[in-house]
Amino acid sequence: MIRSLISYGADKVYVIASGQLNDFLPVPYARVVCELLDKYKPQIMLFGATPLGRELAPRVAYRACSGLPADCTALDIMDYRNGTQDYTAILRQTRPALGGNIMASIITQNSKVQMSTVRPGVMQALTPDENRTGAVIKYEPKLTEADFTVEIISSEESPATSELKDAAIIVAGGGGCRTKEGFVNCIPALADGLSKFLGEKAMVGASRVAVERGFIDRSHQVGQTGQTVKPKLYVAVGISGAVQHISGMQNSGIVLAINKDPNANIFKTADFGIVGNLEEQVPKLIKILNS
Repeated sequence: MIRSLISYGADKVYVIASGQLNDFLPVPYARVVCELLDKYKPQIMLFGATPLGRELAPRVAYRACSGLPADCTALDIMDYRNGTQDYTAILRQTRPALGGNIMASIITQNSKVQMSTVRPGVMQALTPDENRTGAVIKYEPKLTEADFTVEIISSEESPATSELKDAAIIVAGGGGCRTKEGFVNCIPALADGLSKFLGEKAMVGASRVAVERGFIDRSHQVGQTGQTVKPKLYVAVGISGAVQHISGMQNSGIVLAINKDPNANIFKTADFGIVGNLEEQVPKLIKILNS
């Protein structure tokens, strides 16, 4: 893993040398990260908005007296002026707010470290360079028995869920499918047809509306409360285009939207659009792909 991190752009890799940390425990992990903050004093620290990151990051932010914008969908560096105070090269963090109806830009002022959790799939990985060199710094934490108030008795892997982020093609269905039967009859068949026609991995996605209506389970949900994806081709079928959904797929390569409402917001994001009832349009597409 160390070699891989360096090849993807890391100049320094910090290795925690402790067999006590083989299993994730939030208290000792937070202590170790805070020790690293105090010793090396980074300006910015990012965590993945994953189950582990969501449990660890708030503990570290509390101890560091820092803010923690969560589930960010965009990051950039900017200069900022607040009254008479100038801030240079400060981290601007963007995330959905007010129920996903707006995108808020947030900065952390007057803190020794700027922190946030970032949605998986937001960052574009660099092309690995196997010739890159970097420093490997080993750190031995100062852990005590008091840090281990929780003991893991046993653990097991959960069943595999859909990995939408790995799909080159995603066909996502929304409330426009109207029923579970309508969803099941259209969306998987279109995904299969595109996969065979283009020779790429295709998976089924869904909007929050489709998930809440029971058309498919939540592991397929794309959007603010689901997964962030960026496939080569994203096909939105019967999806209106709420900002919560757009935030999870806006970095897709090509977006094709199928919706009976010509004024649907999804068409503002789409590269190509088909206006019409999906019960008519999707079978036509499948027939063309399979011919």
